[in-house]
Amino acid sequence: MGQIGIWQIVIVAVVVVLLFGRGKISDLMGDVAKGINSFKKGLKEEDTAKSIENEPPETVADVSKEKSKAS
Repeated sequence: MGQIGIWQIVIVAVVVVLLFGRGKISDLMGDVAKGINSFKKGLKEEDTAKSIENEPPETVADVSKEKSKAS
């Protein structure tokens, strides 16, 4: 009694399509995809910000050494 079969899933899918229509469902899936992409982008930006925070600050001596090497 507590098991969900393939026919129950098919019936629910048909009812959802009839209620909302294919266009509305595809719009919803597009919005979900945009949200996932935005979430991934936010994670990448957070990782970049953390890596920048963990880098040791440059000292005046380091900058002057780099300039003398470039000359």
